[in-house]
Amino acid sequence: MRRGSARVVRRSVATALTVATGFALLSGCGLSDHRETGPGGGGTGSAQPSIAPKAPVPPGKPLGADAHVPDTGVVDEDDATAVSLAWAETTYGYDTKYDTSPQDAVLRGVRWCTERKAAAERQYRPAGGPGNEWITWARHRAWTTVDVSSELEDDAPPDGERVAHRSLVVSGTAHGRDGWEGTGPRLNAYVKLVRAAVGKPWRVDDVTVVEAATPPGPNTSASASSPSDDPRQ
Repeated sequence: MRRGSARVVRRSVATALTVATGFALLSGCGLSDHRETGPGGGGTGSAQPSIAPKAPVPPGKPLGADAHVPDTGVVDEDDATAVSLAWAETTYGYDTKYDTSPQDAVLRGVRWCTERKAAAERQYRPAGGPGNEWITWARHRAWTTVDVSSELEDDAPPDGERVAHRSLVVSGTAHGRDGWEGTGPRLNAYVKLVRAAVGKPWRVDDVTVVEAATPPGPNTSASASSPSDDPRQ
């Protein structure tokens, strides 16, 4: 599959961090499942969750010959930008015919991660559903492609010998096997890369993600109030 385009733009890191503050999520890493316990923290009896625990989302199926997942080709692993782009293209390249949640693509992307981050991703088991957007894609047995832009921050620290940072903009499209087309993953990812020494490959060690707002669909009028009407179709 053809790699997503890599545009380079220049902007202030202060602006990017302002947007990210308060909305940051670790890419592909599940947040803690903070369930409420019973009222009156010091009461007698065993505390029971007020929400029944959810079963972990099962892993996806092995990819078949017709799977649409990114092929990043040969990547210059001595180039931090190239590694960050390959990671983003792989991590956000879903195929809902085979993947049961975004975590399946996250696991395909760990080849570009440090051992620490890769181990954390492999141990993570998402307990919630993949969300309405994924349900829409899965209804069309869609796969996603992404264009990834690398932004050069005017006041970002320069690359060190062993640490580098990249700011990425991911803009995706979903392609249904039934001919449908819709919006795919859209987000900003702030990526920290490290390497053991000069000449060693760069690897993604930490990611902060800010999801873009889902654009409104065509059926957003007050009259379209039926729960079965999905505006993203």
